Amino acid sequence: MGFHSSEATRLRRRKVRALLASGLVLGVGAGATLAAWTDSEHSQATFTAGRFGIVGSTNGTNFSEHATSGSAATLNFQVAPTAMPPGTTTYALYSVTTLNPSVAGTVNLRAAEANSAGLGQHLTYGVRTITGTTCNASTFAAGAEVVPTGRALTTSATGNQIVQANNGNQVNYCFAVTLPQTAPSTAQGLSVTARWEFVAQST
Repeated sequence: MGFHSSEATRLRRRKVRALLASGLVLGVGAGATLAAWTDSEHSQATFTAGRFGIVGSTNGTNFSEHATSGSAATLNFQVAPTAMPPGTTTYALYSVTTLNPSVAGTVNLRAAEANSAGLGQHLTYGVRTITGTTCNASTFAAGAEVVPTGRALTTSATGNQIVQANNGNQVNYCFAVTLPQTAPSTAQGLSVTARWEFVAQST
């Protein structure tokens, strides 16, 4: 009777040891899968929009904004266009450049339809870009055509001029306005306030 009890006790102890050993092995295995190493990388970027704008000058030196027709700059014609006789041509400079800072862009010269009012119906004009800021018959003749000579005051340019970023260059426009020799007597005493717009677009 004692032998059987002692034998049974030994068997139970072996089973407990076996279960404990099995549990220890399972525990080590589960812990190993949870101990994997990790690492990561991060990146970012900040984006800021650029600016674009142009300013103009009637003398090629002092630039400012004339953003509306109400704040239009008055062109300084060599011969004051206040008492023009037939056959008179007068010249005036207008320069355009970008702001600093500003991205690059293009400029297109557009004439107002209202330029045909009053004396405007008899006047003709042309525009060329010149290398310096002296606008007269000689520099006009040597310039690059923007509006062909002899066109109505309502004629806009078909091409664009390039303005570089950050005041990198300036475009000097030379205007030549003529009251033709053939102007009729009915043109006497008439006047017109002609307007042009320099429309710029970023590139």
